[in-house]
Amino acid sequence: MEWLADPRIWPALLTLTAIEIVLGVDNIILNSVLADRLPRHQQARARHLGLAFALVTRLALLASIVWVATFTTPIFEAFGRSFSARDVILIAGGLFLVYSGTREIHRAIEGQEPNRVQASVSASFVGIIAQMVLLDMVFSLDSIITAVGLANEFWIMAVAIIMAVVVMLVAATPVAGLINRHPTIKLLVLSFLLLVGMTLLADGFGFHVPRGYIYVAISFSIGVELLNQLAARRRKRISTRI
Repeated sequence: MEWLADPRIWPALLTLTAIEIVLGVDNIILNSVLADRLPRHQQARARHLGLAFALVTRLALLASIVWVATFTTPIFEAFGRSFSARDVILIAGGLFLVYSGTREIHRAIEGQEPNRVQASVSASFVGIIAQMVLLDMVFSLDSIITAVGLANEFWIMAVAIIMAVVVMLVAATPVAGLINRHPTIKLLVLSFLLLVGMTLLADGFGFHVPRGYIYVAISFSIGVELLNQLAARRRKRISTRI
């Protein structure tokens, strides 16, 4: 138990956990949007299973870090540059997010939100979970690479990932409820998916966009929306008094 007294352990663990939680925000948003296509009684279970499989996926990738490292090896050339397996995965994930975000925004704006009976037919429970797992593999790449860059001990990286997923499990239901209760927040979240999708596409084609820029833009948008919600509640209270 000497490692508990090592002053270098706790700062690395806390920092890595915080970073893993920030990088996992994409997962919470995406799982909420995908689970919304299922009948209401299956949504919470789908979100939790999706995050549970995300934990297994990340730990498996972490354990096979040597194999993951080969993802950056060029496998073919096109458009004057080399592409690795990581680039292909990022491009595929980005295209899916752009497609899904655009489709859901169209449904929300055009009033074509499917009812729960149609959703249960068109979107199977297993199919939604499979999409969550596949897309989590895309998001896990940056997460695992970041973990390896900040810590050299496997157990530190594993504990940080487990703690981050536990926080995501706790936050999944409140976040999903907030998204579903407020149409404007749902549109904002879908716009975030488009932003993340375009970022993955740019990264896959060799144009790296610092994640800090993305999170600042998302935080600013969330702040503006919170002010809008507070203003709307105040107007509602004033109107009820009149």
